[in-house]
Amino acid sequence: MTVQTENLAGIDIRAEIERLRKERNAVILAHYYQKPEIQDLADYIGDSLELSKKAAATDADVIAFCGVKFMAETAKILAPEKTVILPDLDAGCSLEDSCPPEKFAQFRAAHPDHIALTYINCSTEVKALSDIIVTSSSAETILAQIPKDQKIIFGPDRHLGGYLSRKFGREMLLWPGVCIVHEAFSETELLKLKAQHPAAPVAAHPECPPHIIDHADYVGSTSGILNYAKSFEGDTLIVATEPHIIHQMQLAIPDKTFIGAPGADGQCACNICPYMALNTLEKLYLALRDLKPQVHIEEGLRLQAKKSLDRMLEMAGGTVGKGDLGAR
Repeated sequence: MTVQTENLAGIDIRAEIERLRKERNAVILAHYYQKPEIQDLADYIGDSLELSKKAAATDADVIAFCGVKFMAETAKILAPEKTVILPDLDAGCSLEDSCPPEKFAQFRAAHPDHIALTYINCSTEVKALSDIIVTSSSAETILAQIPKDQKIIFGPDRHLGGYLSRKFGREMLLWPGVCIVHEAFSETELLKLKAQHPAAPVAAHPECPPHIIDHADYVGSTSGILNYAKSFEGDTLIVATEPHIIHQMQLAIPDKTFIGAPGADGQCACNICPYMALNTLEKLYLALRDLKPQVHIEEGLRLQAKKSLDRMLEMAGGTVGKGDLGAR
C-alpha cells in the first residue's frame, strides 16, 4: 500500500533525515533514476550491481533503499540481518510485473535443458527459480563465461536479451517483458533530435528496443552511460535512458550539455519511471522514523534466491567487501 504522507508542515525534512540516519545507524542507497533531491542526500548512488554490493558490505543496521521493490528485496537477500526499508512499497517495476513466478516456473519446466539467465529486474520468487542473475552492467561478462552449447532462457527483458543475443551470436529463448520507460522512446523524435544536434552521440541503455539501439553510439548500463558521459569527445550527449541519470552527469561535467531522448510526441514525460517517482523525501523521512514499510522474505525463499545472486557476484568478478564502497 502506498505510504500516506501525513501533515509535515513545519518539519525540516532534510535535517530530520540526517538526524534519523545517525540515530538509526542507517545507510541511504539511491538508484540513478531517483529524483535529484534524493540522490543528493544518499550515502551511495549506483545501478543495480553497485547497490547490491553496497547493500551487502555496509556496516549499517538499517538500509533505506530509494529505488524500487526488487532492489530493496535484493538488499534483504544479501543482508538478511539488516532492517531494509523502502519509502513506498508500491514502487514496483514493469519488468517484474511481466514475469509472474508461476508462469516462469512453467516456462522453465517446459525447457529442462535450458539454464535461466535472469535480469535482476524480477521478483525474489523468480530469482529463486533462476540459475544466474545478471545486471545490465554484468550481463556481457557473465554470458561470455557460459559454454556456447548451453541453451539459455533469458528473462524478463526481451530487449536486453535480444541485444545480448545479437552481440554474442547466441540464440536464447526470450521472455516477452519490456521496461515501460525504455519502450517509450520514439525513433522518429530521436532522429529529429539528432538532426538538431548532428555532432551529438547517443548513449542508450540495452533495455531500449532495437530501433533505438540502432542509432546509439554507446550502449551500456546506467553506470556505463555515466562513465561514457565523462569521457566522450564533444559538448553534447543525447541520453536514451531514464533522465534522472542526467543529474549525475551535470554534477560531474557541468560544462557539457545532456539531452534526454524524447518520447512519443517529443514533449511527454513518459521517459520518467513512474515507480521510481513514488519515492519522496517525505516518505523517506517517515520510513526512517517508523522503520516501515519493511521488506521481509521467508528464509527458505531467500536462500534459494541468494544462490543465483551469488553466482552473479562470483562471475562478475565482484568480491563484496568494504573496499567496494564508493561514496559520493
